[in-house]
Amino acid sequence: EVQLVESGGGLVQPGESLRLSCSASGFTFKRFLMNWVRQAPGKGLEFVSHITSSGAYTKYADSVQGRFTISRDNAKNMVYLQMNNLKIEDTAVYFCVRDNWITGIRGQGTQVTVSS
Repeated sequence: EVQLVESGGGLVQPGESLRLSCSASGFTFKRFLMNWVRQAPGKGLEFVSHITSSGAYTKYADSVQGRFTISRDNAKNMVYLQMNNLKIEDTAVYFCVRDNWITGIRGQGTQVTVSS
């Protein structure tokens, strides 16, 4: 069974940092592109970042470029999202998603709340 489990969310103040983690199991992790997406209250899914299967290439949404960094450890079946200089508008539930960020399998999500 394919399983993705996110962790690392929490409540922080603007300007602070968080590191999200996603643990993958049930499939050959190193073969798949992995995404982070988010969903703010009352809004649809928003692409945040992706990383190719080898980790060689990454892509970011304009809204997080320069503040967030995606990485992966294929030996541990983990993907990470380092989030620095968090803003109030980053508040959302964050999901890791396998392959296609819209239709791919995703985890249950982890809540990130940025508030002063």
